[in-house]
Amino acid sequence: MLRLPFYQVDAFTREAFGGNPAGVCALEAPIGHDLMLAIAREKNLPATAFFAPDGDGFSLRWFAPAGELGLCGHGTLAAGFVLLNLLHREHDRVAFRSGAGPLEVRREGNRLGLDFPMLAIKRECGVDDVAAAIGVRPSSVWEAVGERGMAVLDDATQVRELRPNIAAIGELSFSALIVTARGWAGDCDFVSRYFVPKHGIAEDYVTGSAHCVLTPYWCGVLGKRNLFARQLSSRGGEVWVEDRGERVGIAGECVPIAEGTLTVP
Repeated sequence: MLRLPFYQVDAFTREAFGGNPAGVCALEAPIGHDLMLAIAREKNLPATAFFAPDGDGFSLRWFAPAGELGLCGHGTLAAGFVLLNLLHREHDRVAFRSGAGPLEVRREGNRLGLDFPMLAIKRECGVDDVAAAIGVRPSSVWEAVGERGMAVLDDATQVRELRPNIAAIGELSFSALIVTARGWAGDCDFVSRYFVPKHGIAEDYVTGSAHCVLTPYWCGVLGKRNLFARQLSSRGGEVWVEDRGERVGIAGECVPIAEGTLTVP
């Protein structure tokens, strides 16, 4: 009988039941791929993170119910929260080794900050298919690393009120679609939403990896290195970002929701 400490954390929010919920499984040693996937499907959260001691840091993998994820911001933030705020409060930072390379979570006042790779925009694309899928004509459409699409709209309210055709988004050539616009004056610098039907998620609540694309784009447009963003999903999320050249700083707060033990026969 295997007993695994398990936590549920709402990431990128200051309020319970906001942001993006993540499961976090604290392992003494790595477990198999199939078992991690089975746990993720059992918990049925947008992502479940699994970490285990690895040298002077921890290994880290993320699973959605549909399969393993290549990069997951809110799962990393939640794992960092468990380690720094619940298990090792004496530490100020934690290093992870992941399939996406080395990642770090560190304290930044009341927030936790991620150090993630920048995902560069590769090319500009036509707008017609995206316009048909989301019901609004973008001012531009771009493709970034990982075949992520990004549609830029003229107004933040258009992003908030968007009622896209999720099936049509799934038929686009992109692996996922970010929809974004400049933020409301006096409130935030930019807003976004993130649609991932090809991975079994109609709309993700708050997406750290999307901000690896959004950060260099909006920092370039706005001429600022540090920005505050909102992801306008039904749960909402707050994200502070920094352009670090080849890396991106992504920061947010977390709220712990549940703590217990998984019993695996």
